[in-house]
Amino acid sequence: MEVIFLGTGTSQGVPMIACLCAVCTSPDPRNHRTRASIHVVMDGLHVQVDAAPEFRLQCLRERIEQLDVFILTHGHADHIAGMDDLRRFCDLHGGVALTVYTTEEGRARTRAMYPYAMSERPISKGYAAFKLADLPPVLDLPQGTIHSTLLPHGGVNTLGLVFTERSSGKKFAYYTDCKSVPREAVALARGATVLVLDGLRPTPHPSHLSIDEAVTVAQEIGAPQTWLTHLTHLSDHGMLAAALPPGIAPAYDGLRLKW
Repeated sequence: MEVIFLGTGTSQGVPMIACLCAVCTSPDPRNHRTRASIHVVMDGLHVQVDAAPEFRLQCLRERIEQLDVFILTHGHADHIAGMDDLRRFCDLHGGVALTVYTTEEGRARTRAMYPYAMSERPISKGYAAFKLADLPPVLDLPQGTIHSTLLPHGGVNTLGLVFTERSSGKKFAYYTDCKSVPREAVALARGATVLVLDGLRPTPHPSHLSIDEAVTVAQEIGAPQTWLTHLTHLSDHGMLAAALPPGIAPAYDGLRLKW
């Protein structure tokens, strides 16, 4: 299994517009964070989770040239605004609609933002076309399974995802954009080799886990390695990495894990 962190930043990104703080002006490239999304390769199956506003640039930077499954965790702008650039993968799939697995809220937001893409085929070569589908509790594929669970995120629920690769049995959990992790989601993530958690900032937030809250959840789940994502400019990468407990670390754009 391989996981590529395309982006690890919050909705404003880092550097932020019109901010000259130490993190936004940092020369450390790990402090330069585009909006959060990941690309998972599971026995050769390429799964893209979310499409940030920088999705096209992220794909070029990380040489993403294949996409088989697309999952939208929720319909907030920092996760959906790059979906028009999925048009290239519609072309690569022979000009047919790409299935978008999401929630009821995600389906409504996709229809509202991309009405021209609601068809079985693109309206013309080079355009996007989306076929909307609810992500089931278990998406069973030849290469493995993707379990989903709902996570509270302010006024909406996001999809928490747990990937299990068929050939290796390796398990990976991705819980971004959540204020808490319910008991059933904790149980689902147990046994994961790698866990990724929302860890927005040092101070509390009404719809995201703070860093301390994320550490508590990580310790409850007990994965050998946890990476924090969706980070703001309130966290310097080096300083945060030094302050976190063993086995927990801040992720950064371009981080690649393979196990």
